[in-house]
Amino acid sequence: MRALYYTGTMQSELHDASDPVPGAGEILVDVSHCGICGSDMHAWHGHDPRRVPPLILGHEAVGIAASGRYEGQRVAINPLHSCGSCRHCLSGDDHLCPDRQMMSMQLPGAYAEKTVAAERNLYPLDDALSSADAALAEPLAVCVHAVEVARRTLRRPVAESRCVILGGGAIGVLTAIVLADQGCKDLWIAEPNEKRRAVLEAAVDCRAYDPASGAPDDQTADLVMDCVGAPVTRKASGQLVMPGGTIIHVGLQEAGDGLDTRYFTLQEITFAGTYCYSRYDFAAALKLLTRGIIQTHGWIENRPLAEGAQSFIDIHEGRAMPKIILEMG
Repeated sequence: MRALYYTGTMQSELHDASDPVPGAGEILVDVSHCGICGSDMHAWHGHDPRRVPPLILGHEAVGIAASGRYEGQRVAINPLHSCGSCRHCLSGDDHLCPDRQMMSMQLPGAYAEKTVAAERNLYPLDDALSSADAALAEPLAVCVHAVEVARRTLRRPVAESRCVILGGGAIGVLTAIVLADQGCKDLWIAEPNEKRRAVLEAAVDCRAYDPASGAPDDQTADLVMDCVGAPVTRKASGQLVMPGGTIIHVGLQEAGDGLDTRYFTLQEITFAGTYCYSRYDFAAALKLLTRGIIQTHGWIENRPLAEGAQSFIDIHEGRAMPKIILEMG
């Protein structure tokens, strides 16, 4: 099979590889589509010690099951593998399993013509949902989970809240779509890339702004969703959130500076980190996609696997749409 390998810092190469062999409880999947995630970019930049080259990245995958109860069917893959028996798994918080493993991290990824996944991690697709759109299930599940955490911590309903999203990449735009679906009408997205700002406003009812030159008034946001996770956005979140407000930290870039904990304490700011999603969030994401609430025109680009290495470069240089999905066929 052909596979795109992360081979070193800011390097990736297409190679021939042996077909993966399923283990106990696993199914071979013929991959059709796999999205490029911000965490894949983070690894490609050499910033993730958990992802050691050479490694096949990619975990936002859709394909056809080669065996098992879904044999011959199109399936989305939940790439988060958990033990299934610890207290977190049994309570539905399988994303907090201490033995969790992720495709493209501890396990080989899906920028390849074939991959393997636990059969319990496969979700059959509705006939009305295209495989390309279904590749958004994994990042959308991240956003569904993050918005649910926000909803539980806000002091007022989402529909009555001013919400500011930091970062207009795929996670940012999908988070905006989930918030809009829950009734949010006062929605802002901070995005420094001018071309992306126009795309964002076409994709969702929001105000996209350049954080370097304009923004909502300071300390007026009920909810700030940091979909970047860098020191500069953490600092901005503290400047934007109002007393009694909520900050949800979704992005996973550099750790460290940016939090004004004194302000958070004096003004009772709720700060919550969110990681991945539960299996229920993943199923909910697929239902949203099947409902057709995600309009992909204008902010998603499909490219062949052969252009995968160039795609990473284009994203790095700011020449790409918010989302690139690689096609294996």
